[in-house]
Amino acid sequence: MKKMTAVIRGNGKLSTVIEDVPELKDGEILIEVHASLISPGTEMSLAKKRRETPEEGENTDVKFGYSNAGIVLKTCGDCKDIVPGMRVAAMGAGAAEHTNYAIVPVNLVVPIPDNVTFEQATYLSLAATALQAVRRTDVKFGEYGNVLGLGIVGNIAAQLYKLAGCRVFGEDGFAIRTKIAKRCGIETVNFKRKNVEEYRKNFAAPYGLDFSLFAFGGNAESAFMSIKKAMKVSADGHAMGNIVLVGGCRVPVDGGAASGNLNIHVSSRTGAGYHDRNWEYGADYPAAFVQFTTQRNARELIRLIAEKRLLVDPMTTHIIPLKDAEKAGDLLCETPDKALGVIFTMEHGK
Repeated sequence: MKKMTAVIRGNGKLSTVIEDVPELKDGEILIEVHASLISPGTEMSLAKKRRETPEEGENTDVKFGYSNAGIVLKTCGDCKDIVPGMRVAAMGAGAAEHTNYAIVPVNLVVPIPDNVTFEQATYLSLAATALQAVRRTDVKFGEYGNVLGLGIVGNIAAQLYKLAGCRVFGEDGFAIRTKIAKRCGIETVNFKRKNVEEYRKNFAAPYGLDFSLFAFGGNAESAFMSIKKAMKVSADGHAMGNIVLVGGCRVPVDGGAASGNLNIHVSSRTGAGYHDRNWEYGADYPAAFVQFTTQRNARELIRLIAEKRLLVDPMTTHIIPLKDAEKAGDLLCETPDKALGVIFTMEHGK
């Protein structure tokens, strides 16, 4: 069996290659993929870098993608409750790629109900990344916070903070992202058009922000220094609260009184188990000690999408056939102010 797979060329352009579908190993699932979601942050950062310095990319093709959905064609070994014919969502770098036939380890695959479309299910991996960040924030009902960056992860995180009982708003400089976030029920501010420091102060009055999530990449020094002014302050004048970095950004952290008693956390991946090969291929952690694995996070998120409590449809701006991968790459790299959720759809051989 042959499959079509998206790659990033040495010049940063997206393309496709035709290759053989490998044989299944124990604990693996063959999925006829119907849709996959491009991560505009993690995945397109490599494409953008190669476009800027093509000589460093040489002629190597890089396969990418880590969130897709489709129908199970075949399983090998003990694949638990996953059986052929089942509609599923899958995640995992090097597994749930942008391809029409994917082989994915069992613990990175979850069933999806009939009322969740394949396109909706492709948001699973980025949603799990957002959920992990929300857990790392350690929020409490009634707390005030904000999300800097309303890409897919930031948007979903803001929705999850609201579901947890927090009062939250999101910030972004792209009008398309603030517009989409509003459609998802998120209060927003465009920091290019309004005085964002004044907005934060009024939003969290009279308490100050309890938390802030940084969901963007690049240099975040000015954002960090600005956010420190908005956090809640103790009677002795020290800034307090949780700042969580989920995007690939860099912040300057000074010790002592300069940073008060702020908690600076970093959040990565989708929950326990991701990139643990033994776990991905079917091993389980003791549930009493590891409560929220990647698998459990995934199942909870699919349930929220099915219940329409987590909205992902407003984020889908473009649906493009996999064979037109170059168009999708140009769209996200060259006009990020006009696209957000770009989904590939697949064709299958007879």
